[in-house]
Amino acid sequence: QAGGRELNESMLVSSDDLMLLGDEQPLCVTTNNQRQRYVTKDGKCRVNLGHIKDKSRFISDIFTTLVDLKYVWFLLVFTACYILTWMSFGGIYFLGAWLRDDIAHVHDSQWQACFENVDGFLSALLLSLESQRTIGYGTRRVTANCPEGVVLLMSQSITGSIIDAVMVGCMFVKISRPQQRAQTLIFSKHCVICERDEKLCLLFRIGDLRESHMVDAKIRAKLIKSRQTKEGEFIPLEQSEINLGYDTGGDRLLLVEPQTITHIINHSSPFWEVGAKRLKREILEIIVILEGIVEASGMTCQARTSYTQDEILWGHRFASCISLEKGAFLVDYSGFDKTFEVQMCPLSARDRSPNPRGGLNVPAVLRRWLWGWEATGVSVPARGRTKSSGSNRAELRESEGHFRQRLAETGVYRREALPSESFLFSPGDFLMGSYIGKPESPTADSGTRRATRNPREQLREKLTRPNHAVYTPNRRLSFAGYVNKIKSRLYRSKPARSF
Repeated sequence: QAGGRELNESMLVSSDDLMLLGDEQPLCVTTNNQRQRYVTKDGKCRVNLGHIKDKSRFISDIFTTLVDLKYVWFLLVFTACYILTWMSFGGIYFLGAWLRDDIAHVHDSQWQACFENVDGFLSALLLSLESQRTIGYGTRRVTANCPEGVVLLMSQSITGSIIDAVMVGCMFVKISRPQQRAQTLIFSKHCVICERDEKLCLLFRIGDLRESHMVDAKIRAKLIKSRQTKEGEFIPLEQSEINLGYDTGGDRLLLVEPQTITHIINHSSPFWEVGAKRLKREILEIIVILEGIVEASGMTCQARTSYTQDEILWGHRFASCISLEKGAFLVDYSGFDKTFEVQMCPLSARDRSPNPRGGLNVPAVLRRWLWGWEATGVSVPARGRTKSSGSNRAELRESEGHFRQRLAETGVYRREALPSESFLFSPGDFLMGSYIGKPESPTADSGTRRATRNPREQLREKLTRPNHAVYTPNRRLSFAGYVNKIKSRLYRSKPARSF
């Protein structure tokens, strides 16, 4: 764990030593002790790709390559395609006019020229431009005196149409990309951890500034954190899923007003063992991804943001930003990021759970039947009924006295030495109605003062709020004594056999 902590802390960048994951090439220099973000607040991924040997793969997908270019480079490619085409066919026109001797007879009215009024390369370039853009001033043209001129004109027309289709299509897709729609989808600046319905939850807010809403909006989140395995392998930037209601449909949103997204921290959550103090020491980043269909264009839009451990507020809640005014709901976006502090226990969800080992609320009376709970097996009265020896009867009297004392104090009977806090009841006692509920249940007599317990038990009792238990003695519902008496009488009344 110490080695994993050192490797995990290596993601902290500084101006003096900036190396990430053992790479010899520095990424970028930021302020001292500031963590390098995986995704910026505006959704840009801070990952640079380098040393790609097979770059021909980008040429095979030329359309996506052109769309992904920056606007400066895209406009440069757009302009270069047309200029190179005009100059290429202008050179071919000039070469054809020179081979047919049309340049020398440019002012000869009796000469049957293939390319009229072409006396140099500049005039040939104008002929190429006018032919491809269908301008047609009428002074320069391709005549029917040579078939090669007609074929050349057809080739240029087809080439120009292909370039128009590709370039105009790329320009349209680039302008109408839904990435610009993501600029009006906002996220809260901070992420908060608080209690909702007695459950520890991770909350953040999202909102849409436009009146045209997103269709089929979905939200999901990832936890980015490096860790070291038990075998010593270091896994950089491992991605863990954060459940935002996928199993219940809570990840599908009607994004009309600002929504507060909730992640319940349970035993399957990556924040199960994270408390207030541990959160300050953790090095992690939460990536939030919002996807939906733009109502105007029908294209899929994606907006991203991230929260580091410094942007997660423990014991805070979001203030309300919705009010009712003039028969409609009014959203005040000035209070979109406002939070207020609440009193909350700094323990993690694992420490709050009655069963922190497994994350499941297993009744204490059933724990001894699970593997590895180290419970006893039978109750103290049941062990006293197995044999009628004097030592067993003394043990029974001592146990019953201790049982009455513990019952008067806490309302339940449990032995302090057991780490699993299991009840000392047998399966027969449980089936006959002697189950008394949870170990932390209060007494039936509210006037009796409880014995002093450790702060952990008191805190667990306040957080779990168990149901009140009613004590039911197992001897009231036990028929073992009557059954034994009936068996003994039947055995005595049965006549002996004679051989």
